[in-house]
Amino acid sequence: MARRPEEVLHLLTLAERLAVRRVQSVLDEFDCSIEAWRVLDLLSDGQGHNMTALADHAFLPAPSLTKLIDQLVDQNLVFRRVDPADRRRILAHLTPRGMARWQLLIREVRADWAELEPLLTDDDGERLDTLLDRLAASLVGEVTTGRGERAVGRAR
Repeated sequence: MARRPEEVLHLLTLAERLAVRRVQSVLDEFDCSIEAWRVLDLLSDGQGHNMTALADHAFLPAPSLTKLIDQLVDQNLVFRRVDPADRRRILAHLTPRGMARWQLLIREVRADWAELEPLLTDDDGERLDTLLDRLAASLVGEVTTGRGERAVGRAR
């Protein structure tokens, strides 16, 4: 029997908070916030990303992201450039120092996270990834404006 929505939400929230706490404990050794780590992680692909994409990835409102990006620029971890495809937009990129910092952080986080691997078999991990991806995909666009309104395209 499926769990009630409030139970699922509680378990997801608990797991997310404990996971963030664990990762943050590693990042604390390097004076890095989880939000900064998320920004560095997205920028590590070398593509450059606009502020909207960074805000979404870091789960930050635009003003908080701007302040964070300013700090990362001051630390010489990130630089900004005008988007050649749309000169009205700004893209953020990692500096070489930012890439080195990200590589150090990701190595340390992955080493710490590896301690959890014995808890899940390969099949369990793949199934968890699939289920979380499916849940997230099904919830996209599910935000409602009122108790009686449903998102467009959602059948009852």
